[in-house]
Amino acid sequence: MGKQRTRKAALKRFKITKNGKVLHRSHYIRHLRSKKGKSQLRRLKKMKTVEGVFKKKIKKMVGK
Repeated sequence: MGKQRTRKAALKRFKITKNGKVLHRSHYIRHLRSKKGKSQLRRLKKMKTVEGVFKKKIKKMVGK
């Protein structure tokens, strides 16, 4: 049986913390920024946590 390969695309998009949380960058921040308020843009800069079934899948893809 071979080794499990790390999915490089998932590794670039997600960060796994020491305690096992999975973080991702917010969407809705890449373009059309002039329409959005300053407080919304500040809020979107922060990384968000992934919850539920996706968290387990992402951890498996990254190899943790």
